[in-house]
Amino acid sequence: MMLSASPNTLAKSSLEEMLESLRQKDECDRPRDMPPALPSRPNSRARLPSARRSLPAKFNVCSVMEDQNGSSVSSAQPTVENESERKEEGGKRKDKDLGVKRNSFGSKKMRTGVSSESPYAAEKEEEGVKIRTVPVENMEEHKPEWNNNVEYFIKKKLRVWCRVADGQWQLGKIQSTSGDTSLVMLSTANVVKVSTEELFPANPDILEGVEDLIQLSYLNEPSVLYNLCVRYSQDVIYSKAGPVLIAVNPFKNVEIYGNDFISAYQKKDTDAPHVYAVADAAYDEMMREEKNQSIIISGESGAGKTETAKFAMQYLAALGGGSCGVEYEILKTTCILEAFGNAKTSRNANSSRFGKLIEIHFSAMGKICGAKLETFLVEKSRVVQLFNGERSYHIFYELCAGASPILKERLKLKTASEYTYLSQSDCLTINGVDDAQKFHKLLEAFDIVQIPKEQQERAFALLAAVLWLGNVSFRVTDNENHVEVVADEAVTNAAMLMGCNSEELMVVLSTRKLQAGTECIAKKLTLRQATDMRDGIAKFIYANLFDWLVEQINIALEVGKSRTGRSISILDIYGFESFKNNSFEQFCINYANERLQQHFNRHLFKLEQEEYEEDGIDWTKVEFVDNQECLDLIEKKPIGLLSLLDEESNFPKATDLTFANKLKQHLKTNSCFKGERGRAFRVNHYAGEVLYDTNGFLEKNRDPLPADLINLLSSCDCQLLKLFSTKMCHKSQKPLMLLDSANQTVGTKFKGQLFKLMNTLENTSPHFIRCIKPNTKQLPRVYEEDLVLQQLRCCGVLEVVRISRSGYPTRLTHQGFAGRYGFLLSDKKVSQDPLSVSIAVLKQYDVHPEMYQVGYTKLYLRTGQIGIFEDRRKKVIHGIVGLQKNFRGYLSREYFQKMRKVALALQSYVRGENARRIFDTEAKIHADSVSEASTGELTAVIHLQSAVRGWLARKRFSSMQRQKELLNVTTKSKRKAGRRSSEDKDLPLDQFQVQPSAMSDLQKRVLKSEAALVQKEEENTALREQLRQFEDRWSEYEVKMKSMEETWQKQMSSLQMSLAAARKSLATENNTGQAGGRQDTSISPFGYDSEDTMSTGTPGVRTPTTKFTNGNTPELRIRELNGSLNAVNHLAREFDQRRLNFDEDARAIVEVKLGPQATPNGQQQQHPEDEFRRLKLRFETWKKDYKARLRDTKARLHRGDGDKGRHRKWWGKMGTRG
Repeated sequence: MMLSASPNTLAKSSLEEMLESLRQKDECDRPRDMPPALPSRPNSRARLPSARRSLPAKFNVCSVMEDQNGSSVSSAQPTVENESERKEEGGKRKDKDLGVKRNSFGSKKMRTGVSSESPYAAEKEEEGVKIRTVPVENMEEHKPEWNNNVEYFIKKKLRVWCRVADGQWQLGKIQSTSGDTSLVMLSTANVVKVSTEELFPANPDILEGVEDLIQLSYLNEPSVLYNLCVRYSQDVIYSKAGPVLIAVNPFKNVEIYGNDFISAYQKKDTDAPHVYAVADAAYDEMMREEKNQSIIISGESGAGKTETAKFAMQYLAALGGGSCGVEYEILKTTCILEAFGNAKTSRNANSSRFGKLIEIHFSAMGKICGAKLETFLVEKSRVVQLFNGERSYHIFYELCAGASPILKERLKLKTASEYTYLSQSDCLTINGVDDAQKFHKLLEAFDIVQIPKEQQERAFALLAAVLWLGNVSFRVTDNENHVEVVADEAVTNAAMLMGCNSEELMVVLSTRKLQAGTECIAKKLTLRQATDMRDGIAKFIYANLFDWLVEQINIALEVGKSRTGRSISILDIYGFESFKNNSFEQFCINYANERLQQHFNRHLFKLEQEEYEEDGIDWTKVEFVDNQECLDLIEKKPIGLLSLLDEESNFPKATDLTFANKLKQHLKTNSCFKGERGRAFRVNHYAGEVLYDTNGFLEKNRDPLPADLINLLSSCDCQLLKLFSTKMCHKSQKPLMLLDSANQTVGTKFKGQLFKLMNTLENTSPHFIRCIKPNTKQLPRVYEEDLVLQQLRCCGVLEVVRISRSGYPTRLTHQGFAGRYGFLLSDKKVSQDPLSVSIAVLKQYDVHPEMYQVGYTKLYLRTGQIGIFEDRRKKVIHGIVGLQKNFRGYLSREYFQKMRKVALALQSYVRGENARRIFDTEAKIHADSVSEASTGELTAVIHLQSAVRGWLARKRFSSMQRQKELLNVTTKSKRKAGRRSSEDKDLPLDQFQVQPSAMSDLQKRVLKSEAALVQKEEENTALREQLRQFEDRWSEYEVKMKSMEETWQKQMSSLQMSLAAARKSLATENNTGQAGGRQDTSISPFGYDSEDTMSTGTPGVRTPTTKFTNGNTPELRIRELNGSLNAVNHLAREFDQRRLNFDEDARAIVEVKLGPQATPNGQQQQHPEDEFRRLKLRFETWKKDYKARLRDTKARLHRGDGDKGRHRKWWGKMGTRG
């Protein structure tokens, strides 16, 4: 990699640069920048050849290279330093770049030696060397000029950062300077003397706690630390450093997650830094660019990587959730993996002891259609060996605490404290964690991921078998330390759970079979060998069980037919670790983090800057720490650390000490390696220096498994153990010689997995999340600056911000930019080649020249510039779509109207034809049934005629009958007259002879009387009906009278009570003796009539009280009843009116105050008691009169009811006359 440096950059500190820029700004106005000139077009369409050259091996800046003729010049500095000179304080790398003191998070490291193998595609390198160096004499000439800068700084009273004695950064103001030192007054009013070169400018208060570190005016270590500390103290744990999200672990629950926040980021209502924002950006880019994405989460152990990965998965599940529910299964896989792959360490209560990459696949519609899980290097040694204060994997404790009594009886389970593997660290619980509840959640996750109950119990049985294997003990049988297995419940239960014979298990644990020719010899094992054999079985079972679980999860989450190739991968891998005792596992973990850091550097520094240079962009390179030298130390062949480890593992007599000596012999020239006494060595990683102990390196790298053990496992009744042993046999071509060199070691396998992972990530667009651990005690609101600063340096955050601030994150090919935004051009006379169109669009929208660069093949835009074109494009497209919509609507409506007219015409013709056909059919049917219809009508007419004739006949018969009755009456009168004539025989006949004229007159009178009688009978009938109606009305009025009388009684009682209360109140007030102390109120507006008026009834409403006589007619009777009823109504209205008057008068008297008061006329007003007596007298008078009139009305009504019988008799007599 090329080293780029300039004198100004190397000789001036950040403070000098800031002061110089401020002074220049005050002295003169800067001229307006001109648009950047277009680079010259290359002759061909291909990219220009790269001008970079690789550095020669063991290149040193201060040395002079050999010329082509082979002549050499003596070096100014030795290329190899003594071991004592390479020591650094605090594990930091020594800066050997040009001999300049580092003033940033890190400077670029020189690469020495030949490049090691890489997981990336090999890059073509041109012959020759191009090196930009800085002569020493030029460096000495560029010394900082502090006089004017400091005076200006003091004049402006700007704040600076300075490091005090305890190593903390504090704010202050420069008081004076003297040579290379300055006096600074701190915010505590203390004055300290510090080196001027160690002063850094502070940002103004308005930039305190900004979301993106790019927004800081002055970018330096103390400003970044302070900005993150301010946000952390406000529980704002997320910040941005350009394209990288920084997440500081709060060590507590922070209310910034959930459905409300997910909805806000989905709707783009907020753009604050958040893991949801990163996941949303990855999803949008995947859908827009149709390219796979990756979210790489890194950081130290305990920095919160696992929780961050869960939140990212939660957002993607909500964003791409569908009807199949697979997103819910994906979320539940984290519960299973945490139980089987996480454990408590000395630095983290939920540390991931494996690496995982989960690929979430999406359909064409953006819905989750499946997932695939890939894991790396499970820490098997944690199953059998624990350090003090640590725990094994969570599943063991959860199983012991949460298993049901039936399951415990079946698996012979006991408490966790009774198992050696779990109790050896004296740590069985975690504060605030309920293992039993976690186990129940695990069972729910198993059911959701669709792992059958039978398979679950088999997995739990193997876990119990591992615990019982840890309790297997040995007894020494001879002086050579040979042992035999103690036959106790541990062996019995372990064999039962594994499905094998306990005696066979005891033999395998205490002996090993060796093949000597045709004979097989059984060799007893020593205590150490037997213990290793027991632990090897336990580690083998657990590691294979974990892999089997991952396979079952992948089967459940398998992508269906809707797979489109679009995916978002989330990488959650173990963080960098440095313990007191670091073994082979820590070495592999830190190696993986070195490779991830290289991927980070490659994408954010190397590839980006290389692309700028190749495309002819005017660009000042940003220096960064390159960890390629450390990767060469580990990977390079044939003398890399892994190669030497594999070589030593193939020697049967090799030991950990011989391996350590070989490392010191071959790697001593590498600046990242330092040998120590005994078996220890140090590796200077990107995150700091780590001391490793080679004890157990060879054994863990070999990971041997004897054939006897494989044969035993294959003969077990447990199906899972048979499956594990079968896979083991298939992987190894020589199962009886597992130490053969043809078999890959653990280190080589892990290296292959890392290379495969890097290839996978290389084919995706990465999104980086850097998790920061704020303190080592895992306490909330505790911010250790040194710890955070170390992590920021390791992450290269300052360099990321610098390259993001000065870089161009948005880049589009000229063809792509012109094709997407070319239609926005208003000037159509521009040349239509893509480059001209791109430049014309930029000029049309007045994009500042500093906001873009034009390369040979691409257009480069700074952050936020592409949004301007996207917004304008959306508006124009929206207008175009609106116009098209309206025009299409007009065409559709016109077409619809035409089609409607045609359809109506066609429908009218069809309906007419159908109506005519229906009419013809009905006419035929009517013609057939017309005879039947005429017969029916004739029958009906005959029935009607017969009825009319019958009525006429009956009417005639009635008339004849009446004539006959009249004749009978006449005959009877003639007979009576004959009898009288016979009695008066003595009288002369001429005296009693009736004249004919008189007879006819009499007959006429009789007929007239009969007609009048018929008329009276009809009137009698009508009057009876009216009488019946009046009787009904009388009944209703009688009921009303009773109700009114009851109401009146109640009202009278209420009135009397009110008057009594008023009198009592007046008497009480009178007795107080405060006469004249109160003022009377005004006279009540309710006046009273005179007592004569009170005593009189309602005028004009009294009804006559004479009784009916026998000569009264029905009309008089009806009028009398009407008068009585009207009197009742008048009485009721009078009662209501009087009641209201008395109530108002009573209230008015109560409100009158005691004591006489002169009226406006000069007269004395009556005393309230006098008024009360007058009111009572009037009430009694009216009540007596009202009762008399009420009794009179009731008597008249009763008398009218008593005459009903006589009226009936009269009407009866009238009806029987004649």
